[in-house]
Amino acid sequence: MYLTASEEHILAGEQGYVLQKAMEILAALGDIYGADRLIPVKSTQIAGVSYKTIGDAGLEWISDLSGMARVPSMLNPAGIDRLRWKELGVSEEFAEKQEQIIEAYEKLGIVAECTCTPYSIRDDVAQIGDHLAWSESSAVSYANSVIGARTNREGGPSALASALIGKTPNYGYHLDENRIPSLAISVEGELSGADYGALGYIAGRIAGTRVPIFSLESVLTDDERKALGAAMAASGAVALYYIDGLPPNPPGGEFDIDEHVIIEQCEIEGVYGLHRCDPDIIALGCPHCSAAELAKLHDLLKGKTVTKEFWVCTSRTLRNRYPDLVAGIESSGAKVVCDTCMVVSPACARYDCMMVTSGKALLYVPQMCGTNAVLGRLEDCVRAAVGGG
Repeated sequence: MYLTASEEHILAGEQGYVLQKAMEILAALGDIYGADRLIPVKSTQIAGVSYKTIGDAGLEWISDLSGMARVPSMLNPAGIDRLRWKELGVSEEFAEKQEQIIEAYEKLGIVAECTCTPYSIRDDVAQIGDHLAWSESSAVSYANSVIGARTNREGGPSALASALIGKTPNYGYHLDENRIPSLAISVEGELSGADYGALGYIAGRIAGTRVPIFSLESVLTDDERKALGAAMAASGAVALYYIDGLPPNPPGGEFDIDEHVIIEQCEIEGVYGLHRCDPDIIALGCPHCSAAELAKLHDLLKGKTVTKEFWVCTSRTLRNRYPDLVAGIESSGAKVVCDTCMVVSPACARYDCMMVTSGKALLYVPQMCGTNAVLGRLEDCVRAAVGGG
């Protein structure tokens, strides 16, 4: 991979050990994937934040780093709500280690807004055509498929390296030729809400690493596109998909499809019947809830009292931005949880069964928390939470 003179100086260690190591990571990735050069990025989003997933080794590694992010950079969800961790049943030892991780990132100039939906709190981090270095799978899917920006799914170290250098190797989804769909998926029936998480649960397994284009009878909201992409990134490795008739469009206009697949509505309904269990916790916000999702839940919970543990995960920025929505939701007994989610928090392990609206959470909660999970529509979740079965 070609490096400019200034990049060569960094690689040679002339700007310090940490930047040298960051450039080594980027150069190695570029060589592995055949990149021609490094390109500037608009922003980075960095995974490897929860103490649950990176442990003491990760904390030690991050703590030893120095430098300053050159582009706007934000963190993925951590393992705690930084203000309410004790209330959620997290140990003091875990919380202390988690804070040390976040503070180590902050010393590098990375904003400790721990969210998987950075696009929901800052418009300037990703716009159409922007090159990014993002880590979280659902955020990568949203950036590529809804915003029309360009990013590969970075590992935590490579995204951090991009933050410190301000660049990423020019390969993968940064290039037009890798953004062409090869799989067409036709979906029968009208869908809404959590149906798109169920659809993604199925479609990701079919697509694998391919780029699918969907033909749908319903018009999706951005939140439904978020849910679809998140589930496909979890059940497969889909980082980019298209919806026929909605922007962004594939580059070049014309493309060849290798395979056509039909998904019937009965298959989507079948996902709701998987892993049946009686939930003792309801958890929403995987990915983090948007303002529109908070508003819908606020209306559904009005005048109701929940009788089961009910978490609503969102970014702290949105919690602070919409205090009336939060107050209304929490007046029911539900908890609006920030900085974390049900997947990366250790607090979920003590529950037997979790009801979710997310196809991603349906997959990850059993794997990462050891807790059974069942998919429900938002109305089902509210009904279960207030004791209506």
